[in-house]
Amino acid sequence: MTLTGSGSAYDPPADATARRAGAPGPARTRVHGPERRLDRRVALVTGASSGIGAATARRFAMDGWQLLLSGRDRYRLERTATGTSAVVLPADLAAPDGPRLLARSALHTTGRVDVLVAGAGIRWTGPFAAMPHTDIDRVLTLDLNATLHLVREVLPTMIAAGRGRVVLLGAVAGAGQEAVHSAAKAGLAAFAGALREELRGTGVGVTYVVPGPVDTESRTHRSGLLTPGHVAATIFDAVRRHRDEAHLAPPPEGRARALKPGLYRRLRDRRG
Repeated sequence: MTLTGSGSAYDPPADATARRAGAPGPARTRVHGPERRLDRRVALVTGASSGIGAATARRFAMDGWQLLLSGRDRYRLERTATGTSAVVLPADLAAPDGPRLLARSALHTTGRVDVLVAGAGIRWTGPFAAMPHTDIDRVLTLDLNATLHLVREVLPTMIAAGRGRVVLLGAVAGAGQEAVHSAAKAGLAAFAGALREELRGTGVGVTYVVPGPVDTESRTHRSGLLTPGHVAATIFDAVRRHRDEAHLAPPPEGRARALKPGLYRRLRDRRG
């Protein structure tokens, strides 16, 4: 049984002096690279410390976007921001006021957010019957509740501007040993569809991206897994094309793992 950051997302602080989850404060900003220009489009990316979030940030930076990067680990955020004009906004979205404080810092820094890529999340792997109640709450808080609260904080400025896009990251439903994570992502899927309908005519769109199994633990592509770069390219393309949904088909082995996890495990065990 493991409880880990998804790599897209929610990374534990690098040192023991990090702020307690229940006592957040306004994020301190730090600008990297060239001087930021507020006439550029602005993307706020959560979970930008590593994995999908970091890859997505770099892809938007390649197209000249002004980046606001958020996560818990300032050191990792600064590595993501290297060579760009990104502004680092460390935040703990699990804290009760975390989403509001992050949104306030972001809007104070650039005055607007054109695209929110909500990539923060955590996953717990193991039998549901053995899952501690506290971890059920943690996964639901980070994978679902915190995202909804952050969207709620950023959305009014998008509606007032008559433009913007919210990007939500989903997951293949029914992944074995990840029942609560799957439930949270199913909640995000329902939220994305309902919010999209509600926002029609406002100029604000909602994109729901569903990647197959992603290798967020290494820099090399492992058999059956997508790379964070593949997901980042899909996210960027979906934003550029104003797409409502984007589904990444995994390689054959990963497709079997995602759609038929029980069968995949039996075949894997048979092969040894």
